[in-house]
Amino acid sequence: MKKLLLLWLSLYAYAAGAQVKTPAQLYPELFKRVQMERVYADGKTFPDAVPLADAAQINKDYEAQKNQPAFDLAAFVKSHFQEPVANTDVFKSDPSKGIKKHIDTLWTVLQRHPDTAKGTSLLALPNPYIVPGGRFREVYYWDSYFTMLGLQQAGKIKVIEDMVDNFAWLIDNYGHIPNGNRSYYLTRSQPPFFAMMVKLLAEAKGKDVYIKYRPQLVKEYAFWMEGANGLKAGEAHRHVVKLADGTVMNRYWDDSDQPREESYREDVLEAEKSRQPKAQFYRNIRAAAESGWDFSSRWFADGKNLHSIQTVNLVPVDLNSLLYNLEQVIARGYREDGNAEQAEVYSAKAQKRSRAITKYCWDAKQGFYVDYNWKTKTRSTQLTIAAAFPLFFNLAADAQARQLSAKIKNRFLQTGGVSTTLKNTGQQWDRPNGWAPLQYITIIGLRNYKQTTLAKTIATGWIKQNTTAFKQTGKLLEKYNIELKGNAAKAGGGEYPLQDGFGWTNGVLLKLLRIYPQTYQGTL
Repeated sequence: MKKLLLLWLSLYAYAAGAQVKTPAQLYPELFKRVQMERVYADGKTFPDAVPLADAAQINKDYEAQKNQPAFDLAAFVKSHFQEPVANTDVFKSDPSKGIKKHIDTLWTVLQRHPDTAKGTSLLALPNPYIVPGGRFREVYYWDSYFTMLGLQQAGKIKVIEDMVDNFAWLIDNYGHIPNGNRSYYLTRSQPPFFAMMVKLLAEAKGKDVYIKYRPQLVKEYAFWMEGANGLKAGEAHRHVVKLADGTVMNRYWDDSDQPREESYREDVLEAEKSRQPKAQFYRNIRAAAESGWDFSSRWFADGKNLHSIQTVNLVPVDLNSLLYNLEQVIARGYREDGNAEQAEVYSAKAQKRSRAITKYCWDAKQGFYVDYNWKTKTRSTQLTIAAAFPLFFNLAADAQARQLSAKIKNRFLQTGGVSTTLKNTGQQWDRPNGWAPLQYITIIGLRNYKQTTLAKTIATGWIKQNTTAFKQTGKLLEKYNIELKGNAAKAGGGEYPLQDGFGWTNGVLLKLLRIYPQTYQGTL
């Protein structure tokens, strides 16, 4: 019966997603031309554009005009679509009024109200929500947890609840929380932080929150574990991998093997450099996008080049730590509801995963957690700050935590926080960039194991980096170059320009200022 239920949930989610057409499906030939001929500098612009007529009429007009001698593709697009606007592009702040005033105002700038748009790629949500900012005009899954940390500090519990309800709605309607609320994101999710959002909301509203959202937590778990029961050792299916000893762990995945619509041209051109079959390359690119680390040397077989990407071959330590937490939170939901039997089932799953993370992802020689390559049956040699996730979720033994902390201090600690990786490849999730969510995970993880001096050093550097840039620019940014000091220390790399706004930076900064109030001497 349980297997039938999971199969039904999977088929329901697939059918729901299949009913929503993406821009590439709505305008097949036009979409490819617009992206490959680079009508817009940013590949995300056209997929987010608002059509000024229905798709059938636009395609009819295109077919009638495309072969005319004077046909102008850019002019055609601009006459048939309205270009999206990022609210933060026109938002300016006075640094002299303080960071908290800036963020308080930004909450209104970044908030979106229940969606009514028709015919666009946007998946309409029933409640208000906060977007990251800049080109990111929709809600993003894992971003939102770190944004909520700031909303919590600002006392905006109703906004948090609205966003949690939106994510529950997405699970109920699509079977999972997509990367973002766009049709072209439906084939993948992002790091599963929904359980952490539920825990955050429960801090304000009580233990009944665990019972209220338990059905959606169970459905999300079914999404990540779909197909696990039918696997043989050494096989993989979607997000699950069965290792040689029968242990089941998880990987990042995407159900599509086509170029990402929001980065179509970039993917097509990069695929030409890869030795992988194109479908395999696109799948690996998309799976890395699901990880949130798009892109990083962490996923590259040669440690240097995007075209060697091998995401689906890796069992990531952060993903499996998050799923350990999801299993624990589901168990708590059953426990709070008086169902001790089901609580024990999920507690046992969590303990089994904990042992697997230690067995496969702890590298005793390096004194560090790493990803595990299930294809080669070897641990990755690449060290990344994803190793802090087991500390954040209290998965490490004290001795492991001490070794890990020493390595973080000696290899990852920089002027403005901790590095994401140890390599500078030009990708945005590599050196010299630092990212708010990873600083927070690392700081709290270290505090969990009483590594308070190192935690405070990281927090102080990160807060200073944020506040220095704010004083100079009046902005809080998506990421920072944490190896520079004394200026705005703008970060770079990746497929798009540095964005401001910025949801998770705002949230983490407010939370850290509450934990370390003496680290910033200035107007808050």
